[in-house]
Amino acid sequence: MPDRPGPPDDVDAIVDAWSRERPDLNVRPLQVLSRITRLARLLDQARGTAFSKHDLDGWEFDVLSALRRVGEPYRLSPGALMQQTLVTSGTMTNRVDRLEERGFVRRGPAPHDRRGVLVRLTPSGLAVVDAAMADLLEHEQALLAHLPVREQERLAGTLRTLLTAVEA
Repeated sequence: MPDRPGPPDDVDAIVDAWSRERPDLNVRPLQVLSRITRLARLLDQARGTAFSKHDLDGWEFDVLSALRRVGEPYRLSPGALMQQTLVTSGTMTNRVDRLEERGFVRRGPAPHDRRGVLVRLTPSGLAVVDAAMADLLEHEQALLAHLPVREQERLAGTLRTLLTAVEA
C-alpha cells in the first residue's frame, strides 16, 4: 500500500489483508467506511460511559434530547420523534412507554388535533438530559482534543458531505 499519514491502525491491516487476498477488488472504500464503522462503535461505547453517570441508555438520551432541542414547551409528536431518532413506530411506542414509566416524559393530547398525541419532556426529564448533555460534551471535547480546531472543522465538513449523499 502507498505511504499513509499517521500511525497504522486496525483498518490498515484489514485493507492490506484484503488487498493481498483479493487483488482484483478495489478495497479503497474500506479506508473510509471501515474507519467510520469502527469509530461509531467506539464512540457509542464512550457515549454510554457518559450517559451511565445519569442512569441513561443512549436511546433514552436520543429521545430526551430530541424533545429538549425543540425548545419550550419541549414536545413533539411520536412521528416527529421517530423521524429524528430513526426508529420504527413500534420501537418509539416502547421507548416512550419506558421513558414515561421513569417520569421523564408524559403523553398528552395535541392542542389542534383531538386524535393526535404529543410527547412532552417533564421537569425531571429536562434536568437529566441537560446534565447528560453537559457531561457528553465535556467527554467528546476530550476525545477531539488531539485534533486542531481547523482539522475538526474540515472533518465535520467532509462527513457532512458524505452523510447528505448517503441520506439521499
